[in-house]
Amino acid sequence: MFANAVYLIALTALSPWILYRRVRHGRYRRGWRQKLLGLSRADAHRLRGESPTADCIWLHAVSVGEVNLLGGLVKRLQAQFPQTPIVISSSTDTGYDLAVQRFGTERVFFCPLDFSWAVQRTLANLEPKLLVLAELELWPNLIKTARQRNTDVIVINGRLSHRSAAGYQRFSWLTRPIFTSLSSVQCQDESSADRFVACGTPRSRIAISGSLKFDDAPQTRECVDVQSRARWAGIDPWHMVWVVGSTQDGEEKMALEVYRRLCGRHSELRLILVPRHPERFDRVAQLIDAEGLLAHRRSRDGSLEDLKWTADRVLLIDTIGELRHWWGVGQIATVGGTFGDRGGQNMLEPAGYGNAIAFGPDTRNFADIAERLLDAGGAVRVANPIELEAFLERCLTDIPAADSLGRAAKQVVEQHRGASERTVNAIGRFLAPDDQSQRHAA
Repeated sequence: MFANAVYLIALTALSPWILYRRVRHGRYRRGWRQKLLGLSRADAHRLRGESPTADCIWLHAVSVGEVNLLGGLVKRLQAQFPQTPIVISSSTDTGYDLAVQRFGTERVFFCPLDFSWAVQRTLANLEPKLLVLAELELWPNLIKTARQRNTDVIVINGRLSHRSAAGYQRFSWLTRPIFTSLSSVQCQDESSADRFVACGTPRSRIAISGSLKFDDAPQTRECVDVQSRARWAGIDPWHMVWVVGSTQDGEEKMALEVYRRLCGRHSELRLILVPRHPERFDRVAQLIDAEGLLAHRRSRDGSLEDLKWTADRVLLIDTIGELRHWWGVGQIATVGGTFGDRGGQNMLEPAGYGNAIAFGPDTRNFADIAERLLDAGGAVRVANPIELEAFLERCLTDIPAADSLGRAAKQVVEQHRGASERTVNAIGRFLAPDDQSQRHAA
């Protein structure tokens, strides 16, 4: 009841902001019945498909990044447990849309908000044998109700930062029972494992499986998804394409200013911008125009395949779920979210393609991955626009050095693959009908 009261107060306080985002940016318009009331019996039967009585796995991925992680995992689970229905939930519109695109409408739904009645209805109608949470989505009512129904709860690709762990420990009277009741946590690294233990999860239920992001990283540019986009963009062999992806406010302006200074000296340089949030697409297009350049928008402008891509034209990728493939179109990559205070975004996708990678000072969300790349000589950390420009200049004038960066980055990815297999094996131990050794009381 306490949690419900807190959520109601928070939802009431946030309602003006939600309404503004709904009207101004078209956000939060869908899925409210499932979010507020939970999953209906009819929807649950639709999701479970032809096996309405079979045990099912509920995978939850909060947004786009987590949904992207699940692709290979779902394929492996389907192959190993073909009779087990797999359903996927997401919390955001963009995550939901990408999940539908990757897994089909028939098994995707909006995750209920953590009100007791919503999660109880969802769990009662869906009846999952296993609830799998990607990375860290610890909701008190959801986890408590799942364990009361004898549904095991597993965290996969578990990552717990020092700051988050400290926050959970400050409210340990509320959060410790959540961590204690987790059936299994598959952590990315030892540091996260130690923090889960400090927050209350028994060490015996924790394993180091590695990061699924390494397994999810691409392996080759020679695929339809990359080559079709390169044709759409009108890439010539002599072009050097710089992709600046998952950008936050301020990072696009920095990239545009660096680009304008360099493209006068390097006619081969081309720029692709991929903002992180859809509500900023129009603003970034206006910014490109304000810099005296032409924004060529992926969502509405035609292909450049039969046109000449001139240096004054910046490609703006104003679509969702495509960044992974656009990294493969470029040879030079700058990872956004690292020049402010957002903690950075995933740098393994450009690494998988063998790009020359730079990122900014703040990579705390991917600290272990960033350090691995830096230690192996597979990435460069730059502190400001001046250093970023110097990095670009080196890549453009010393091609062997840029290639060496890319090879080192790709090697780091290859050396750390294997988390998917370990994660599927961990999940499988909870699905074996005669194996109760992994099950724990809440």
